[in-house]
Amino acid sequence: MTRHLTAGLALAFILGVVALDATGAPPNPYHAPAALAFGSGLPTSGGFCGAMPK
Repeated sequence: MTRHLTAGLALAFILGVVALDATGAPPNPYHAPAALAFGSGLPTSGGFCGAMPK
């Protein structure tokens, strides 16, 4: 009984995620952030823990 319950819950979760994903708009590749931004001129978005304060 436990395996059937666990399998049913897992399947319901997966179907729920797929249903929520299907209701959204498809991603727009022209507004997506760059996967790699080497030399793009964009400032960094995070900090470095070893950086000295100014």
